[in-house]
Amino acid sequence: MSSTLAWINGTWGDPSELKLPLSDRGLQLADGVFETVLIRGGEPQLLQAHHARWRDGATTLGMAPPPSLEVLDPLLREAIQRGGLNDHSATARSRNTTERHGALRLNWSRDGAAGRGIQVPAGEPDPALHRFWLTLSAHQPSFAAVRTWISRHERRNATSRLSHCKTFAYGQAIQARREAIEHGADEGLLLSTTGELCCGSTANLLVQRQGQWLTPPLSSGCLPGVMRAQLLELGLAQEATIHAQPEPGDCWLLINSLDCRVVSAVDRHALTTTTQAEELWGALLKS
Repeated sequence: MSSTLAWINGTWGDPSELKLPLSDRGLQLADGVFETVLIRGGEPQLLQAHHARWRDGATTLGMAPPPSLEVLDPLLREAIQRGGLNDHSATARSRNTTERHGALRLNWSRDGAAGRGIQVPAGEPDPALHRFWLTLSAHQPSFAAVRTWISRHERRNATSRLSHCKTFAYGQAIQARREAIEHGADEGLLLSTTGELCCGSTANLLVQRQGQWLTPPLSSGCLPGVMRAQLLELGLAQEATIHAQPEPGDCWLLINSLDCRVVSAVDRHALTTTTQAEELWGALLKS
């Protein structure tokens, strides 16, 4: 797969050529929710969990439910076919080729039919006043070590509804990563308004301390990540308050549905990097 493909309103094409109305609230106001699903071995990974979070996010923001899994299934199958990602891993191995992966993004925005301004239509949310589209891009999961920088300018709001939904509004994450790069790091870490460490700009934080994996609680304002939930459900991690200063022997990871990266440094302080990030990430997908 060499490029990104997209679907909207029954039409497949290049995302740079397909059209989104200028009145769309997702475009104008970042008023929408999305999910990014890994395609591996020709199959969407943890799709039910992603769909549940997508639906819950829409409900939290007062939107109508996004398309059901039954509606999505034929579209996703066609996207995988068109993207050339339906070659299963066993076949790829038999041909001595690298298994191909994809990043599927499902978008659900509140339409702008009600006119300009931030007011949403009164009454029950109407699915007809929402818009769905998807994109599929080639993606190779990364397990490379990253240097991190704790943002001095951006904080995750522990009490905001938006913190618990995967919304279109990624300005804070963009600025946190920009700040990190300006300080010679690769990725930004965000503190919560509670003062504790919360997450990376696009990933959940995991800390291995004295043989136990720890992750910040949802009360910190971190996104309820799908891979994070897998770790908790399997009893492989537990919630705990994480402070900005690492403890001796700590190993930190940043994990999401597409990648799992070992943190080699926090604010230029070196960390242990002995954990097998790829093995942990792969085990969660198989569960």
